Amino acid sequence: MEAYFDNSATTKVLDEVKDIVVKVMTEDYGNPSAKHKKGMEAEQYVRQAAAEVAKTLKVKEKEILFTSGGTESNNMALVGTAMANMRAGKHIITTRIEHASVYNPMAFLEQQGFEVTYLPVDSQGHISLEELKASLRPDTILVSVMYVNNEVGAVEPVEEIASIVHSTVPGAVFHVDAIQGYGKFRIRPKSQGIDLLSVSAHKIHGPKGVGFLYIDEKVKIKPILLGGGQQRGMRSGTENVPGIAGLGVAAREAYRDFDEKIARITDLKDYLIDSLNSLEGVTINSQKGSAGAPQIVSASFAGVRSEVLLHALEDKGIYVSSGSACSSNHPAISGTLRAIGVKNELLDSTLRFSFGLFNTREEIDYCVRVLGETLPVLRRYTRG
Repeated sequence: MEAYFDNSATTKVLDEVKDIVVKVMTEDYGNPSAKHKKGMEAEQYVRQAAAEVAKTLKVKEKEILFTSGGTESNNMALVGTAMANMRAGKHIITTRIEHASVYNPMAFLEQQGFEVTYLPVDSQGHISLEELKASLRPDTILVSVMYVNNEVGAVEPVEEIASIVHSTVPGAVFHVDAIQGYGKFRIRPKSQGIDLLSVSAHKIHGPKGVGFLYIDEKVKIKPILLGGGQQRGMRSGTENVPGIAGLGVAAREAYRDFDEKIARITDLKDYLIDSLNSLEGVTINSQKGSAGAPQIVSASFAGVRSEVLLHALEDKGIYVSSGSACSSNHPAISGTLRAIGVKNELLDSTLRFSFGLFNTREEIDYCVRVLGETLPVLRRYTRG
């Protein structure tokens, strides 16, 4: 049996997504900047995808900028906004549990002379709204807080954050990394006060190498890719039309029968948490039900290194993560786990299980049975 529980790293594409990607690559393969029929056909796919995405957020099509994925969307949001607004101030606020595609651009901006405040989180992974309020200053130009933490599934109170930011420093821009939140929550940037929103297609059963950045039409932002002036000059380079078409379909499907899908994935999450709690020496770092994201479970397994357990599960056809896949080339102890206060002896004993549309309870039963057989053996080996 095979059980893929690494959907927060990437997902299997839907058949409908695969079909449109192949069609665009092999039949409607024109360059959308070309003036002939093939080019206009390609441009129509880009427009249709923008319409599909904008519909899910209830925003304008012109506010959707297609990118190569979440990392570029976050870089564009942070660096582009900081550079466009630096005359108004050079203070930025973020959190201690952001993805590498946020904290590395923050480090870059610090090198450029910006000052960054990193807000701590509590044991559930949530920032303090009082600390946020106290950190805001007249020269704060940008606040960036993720919607859902990619490691433990903590859901930040983005609406309350937006309200505090905009009422305290009206000129500040509020960016949300929604790479793990889009498709799992109904997101309405206009009513929630979100100015910039980053999304990646391959987290919602779409293709890799494509994403989008929602940019409220009032936001001042500079392009970070310069060239032929595609996408209204905001992101030069020939558009990835097959990927964009696939993203449009994935976005539409993510919000079709939304409540039923989310209820089912949340049920799987809660079932796994209950099942893991029946095993000895397991600590759950995620919250059940609607208190946390529907798709993510972080669990620490006392006395076993996460990498050893990961490969033991892999040998049985079970695929999980020992952290963010994007950080796998630079293995280090998770800053998120430290920030939420996970005990030192469990920091290197933690795995992430993440669900998608194709997972079943039977897969969870299989996984927990394998864990029940494997953990005592690995612990004896470790002690020996």
